[in-house]
Order: sequence, then C-alpha cells, then structure tokens
Amino acid sequence: MITVTEAKNIIREGLSPLAPKHLPLTKAAGLALAKDIFASTDIPNFRQSSMDGYAISYEAGRSEFVLVAEIPAGSSSHIELLQGQAARIFTGAPLPEGADTVVMQEKVTVEDDRISIGTEALQPFQNVRQKGAEIKRNALAMQAGTILTPAALGFLAGIGISDVSVIPNPGVCIILTGNELQDPGNPLEFGQVYEANSVMLKAALKQVGVTTVSLLRAEDDLKVLQNVLNQALQEADLVLLTGGVSVGDYDFVVAAAKNCGVKQAFHKIKQKPGKPLFFGTKYQKVVFGLPGNPSSVLSCFYQYVLPAIGCMTSRNLKLRNIEAVLSHNYSKPAGLTNFLKGHYEPSGKVWALHAQESFRLHSFAEANCLIVLEENRSDYAAGDMVQIHLLPAT
Repeated sequence: MITVTEAKNIIREGLSPLAPKHLPLTKAAGLALAKDIFASTDIPNFRQSSMDGYAISYEAGRSEFVLVAEIPAGSSSHIELLQGQAARIFTGAPLPEGADTVVMQEKVTVEDDRISIGTEALQPFQNVRQKGAEIKRNALAMQAGTILTPAALGFLAGIGISDVSVIPNPGVCIILTGNELQDPGNPLEFGQVYEANSVMLKAALKQVGVTTVSLLRAEDDLKVLQNVLNQALQEADLVLLTGGVSVGDYDFVVAAAKNCGVKQAFHKIKQKPGKPLFFGTKYQKVVFGLPGNPSSVLSCFYQYVLPAIGCMTSRNLKLRNIEAVLSHNYSKPAGLTNFLKGHYEPSGKVWALHAQESFRLHSFAEANCLIVLEENRSDYAAGDMVQIHLLPAT
C-alpha cells in the first residue's frame, strides 16, 4: 500500500492534458485556453463617447456652441465639427472629426440650436474612449492556460473572437459492477441493494462541467467485465469502475484492467474509507477502480478523480483545504489517513458527523467538509487544529 500523498503525486505526475479542441465561445465556459490569443484590431476601433451628452472641440473660455448634428450609437456617418460647433451624441457612438470632448447632458442647457455649458463642467478630453483603449491591434489579449470565466468569454467576444482552442473536458464512462444492484424505483428482491453510485458520480462530474458521461453495467464475471471495459476504453477518456476492486472471489476489476492492457500505477492506499483504490492508464486513457460502498466512492472521487480531471483539463481542480478547530475528542488506529464526514461552522469549529461507515450516505448528505486525520496519529483532543477539505456547495 502507498500513502495518500504518494497516490496524489503519482496521479499528478502521470497525467497530461487532453488534446486541444476548437469550440465556439458559447461552449467553452470553464475550460482552459490552449493557445495565446492576440487582438486582430484596435478595440474600440474608433474614438467613442462613454456617455450621453454633447461632443465638442474644447476651447478654454468658450461655453456656448452651435448644435449641428446628432450621432446615435451605431452611426456610420462621417461628421466633422468646426470650432464652436457641437453634436448631440449617445453612449457608444463614434466621436465626430474635430471633437475631443464629450460633456454629459446633465451639465448642458439647450435653447433651439444652441447649447450652454457651465464653465465648471468643461474639462478637455472628458468622457471619450480613445481608439484602442481596451486593447491595441496585435497585442496579447489572453494567455494560454487562462480559465474561461464569464468575464473572460465576454472580453473575447468583445474583441471579435467567436471560437477558441481549449483543453476539453474528458468523456467519461461509468462502469457499474455487482449482481446485487437494483435501480431506484424498482422493488428490492432479497439480497439486492439500490444502485446510487452512478447518480452521485454524474452529479459530482457535472459540478466541474463534465457532462459527456455514459453508463455501462458488468456482471461479476471476468470475461464480461473485460469486454465492457474494452468498450469503455474505446469510447471514453476517463473510465470509473465502481465495486469489484478488492480481493474477494468476485472482485475482477484489477485482473480485467490488466487483461485489457491497462498499466497499473497503484492499487490500495493507506486510507479509510477507500483503501482498495485502483489507478491505471492505457496510453492517454485513465482508469479508476473505485470501491463499491457509496461513501468510499464519493470520498475517492473528491480526493483523486477530481484532481485527475484537473490534470487532464489543465485546471486546478481540488477541494479547498483549510484549518479548523476540532470540537471534540476523536481516536482512530494509526496507519491509515482517515477522511471523516464533517460539518464546519463559520466560527472555525468542525465536528465529525454520525454514521462514518463507508456504506452509509446519510451523514455525507449532511456534510460540508471532509476532516483529514493524519496516518501516523491516533488521538485528537477537542481544540486541536485539523485540516479539512471543503465540499462543493452545489
């Protein structure tokens, strides 16, 4: 068995980003930019009014101007103002030739075709967006690796970019193993349990923008599982198997992975829950064999699968790690890192919830963090500082 830290290092060092893909801006939200982007033109590419008002050529001491034109936003008319002339202008409209200043409309008195401006309101070059004020032609607009947030997408659209080269999200295939699984909504026969892992994993994947997810099932049979795994490896970038990863007579994941050409990086971690965790690769394909118990599945997803997706997409995907004050005494055997389902309060205190067994999800549904208890430490006292990993809120 290896330590939690060793396992995370193996994943981080063994994975690389997926091949870039060209996508329209509307489908690139949350992804990492694969190539630098340069501006193809000045933005704005004309001198532009930043508000509704009156365009003038500033003259010290002059406060009255003759109104000769009106320029709405989107106007393509070429207008030239002479000294002492003004044009009614609106936000975003191009400044006429000969003008250098826009006076906001609230500071102007209009009588027929003349305007008067209070001298205290007259300042040269006010309320004008200069050509290239946002960005100059051929300037670096956005660096590779930038995460395309709503603001980033808006900026790129605003400089005329319609599509981008990005590191895409992986296509994922979930393989359910276990003859005992029954779909929710159907009656349980003796010996059956309801299948919940695929529901959790799809929801957790959706939280990070991964929506291309297929679902396959495999009986507890080595040849059947091999065939299903081979199919998944052909279709998906990331394969998540649940169950069948331990060493029981009906646990075939490790053998099936080996027979399918998956190179094992590790199997079994010094942790609780989720000790029998498998990780391997086949070329650029990534395979995780997750335990079958639901709490183990979700804990392992957040600790290992999530950062693996981060490596595959050039994003820093991991749970936020902070310190908190343990609210009560807690003891555990040394030798395993424990991830306890916990509740963290804004006061800075955290406590372990009830039902820590790996087959129980009720407490996980109430948890907002995982409490990390160190591998080589057994006893914790109320008031001790512990590391916690904050779970996503939605």
